[in-house]
Amino acid sequence: MRNCDIVIIGGGPAGLAAAIAAYDNGVKNILILEREERTGGILNQCIHNGFGLTRFKESLSGPEYAARFIEEAKKRNIETLVGTTVLSLSKDKTITAINSTDGVFTVKAKAVVLAMGCRERSRGALNIAGTRPAGIYSAGTAQKYVNIKGYLLGKEVVILGSGDIGLIMARRMTLEGAKVHAVCEIMPYSSGLKRNIVQCLDDFGIPLYLNHTITRIDGDNRVSGVEISRVDENKKPIAGTQKYFHCDTVLFSVGLIPENELTKGADIPLSPRTRGAVVYQNRETLIGGIFACGNVLQVHDLVDFVSEEAEIAGRGAADYVLCGSGEKSPIDTTNGRNVSYVLPQKIDKNVAGDVKLFFRVSNTFRNCTVKAVSGEKTLATRKKKIAAPGEMETLTLGSNVVESVSEPITVLLEEEN
Repeated sequence: MRNCDIVIIGGGPAGLAAAIAAYDNGVKNILILEREERTGGILNQCIHNGFGLTRFKESLSGPEYAARFIEEAKKRNIETLVGTTVLSLSKDKTITAINSTDGVFTVKAKAVVLAMGCRERSRGALNIAGTRPAGIYSAGTAQKYVNIKGYLLGKEVVILGSGDIGLIMARRMTLEGAKVHAVCEIMPYSSGLKRNIVQCLDDFGIPLYLNHTITRIDGDNRVSGVEISRVDENKKPIAGTQKYFHCDTVLFSVGLIPENELTKGADIPLSPRTRGAVVYQNRETLIGGIFACGNVLQVHDLVDFVSEEAEIAGRGAADYVLCGSGEKSPIDTTNGRNVSYVLPQKIDKNVAGDVKLFFRVSNTFRNCTVKAVSGEKTLATRKKKIAAPGEMETLTLGSNVVESVSEPITVLLEEEN
């Protein structure tokens, strides 16, 4: 058993940013546990640019963005154990982990930051009819094979789902010489960023079929083709709308699932909407001293937002170690009309400072207004020319506004006539 002030589970962009923020906030005894052989997380395989535009005002590749935080962590001599898998986390902040050097070991922490990221939803969750041939990959797996291992997975490709990784892989496979026949999306809108739709599909002439899904996969040893169909408002395939593509590769980009097995093991309450932990504005969960940030808390579309949120969690963990946990005065937040979820789910009025609310809208809206209201009182408003589900929105509440609130806060979107 060893003791640490703060243990951070996950050495990706969230874990690194949280560690740096906690260190700069006065806590030096920090340990990062990372199961891969290097830190950086998913960014190591994202060799395309577009990272850091918000934070650094320049376009970086994924490894370049990660390198900036890796270097900052090294400057501070923050201890990192790579190749280390965390097996369990208990309510009293005892962590059991395993690696090839130390075997199974335990760490007792004063505070824990969860930064485990996401995993991809697989074909098995979709119940698509057809055979089980080779040539079916999740988009993230395909990205790792192409960008890190140097393998081209196929020459004729169909992609299901228009998440950002799927859009980026449509472009990547095209640049490597493959033919991407179609990107199919079951929803009436893309779940990816608008810039990715333009740069990855429109610029390369790759068709995007909205309200379509794959209804059959053919092939014996290898995929030979797929059938796609239009779906109705209940997401059921419409007879007679089938299209058929001959292909040897199918990529799935059908959503990300926060990696919350450790969270569940510690009996930390989860939100059914985000599938991450329920948190206060400092990203503390409902178990005192355990914090969560990044994609394990909510699925972000920009790594810049991941870093921002991780710094909030890092500072919160440092404050907990240095000052302890004071009495809370919680106010709930809820999603209202045209809003899918709001985070944080609780606001502690005893924590000083402004509160930035993160949320996503439920459809694509133009010329609209987002509001935060409490009872009959409007707390904040923001006009938007366009709001889409693929892009996270924010709304900031001033500290003086939060102090005056006594009823739950609802975030909603109103369309203008």
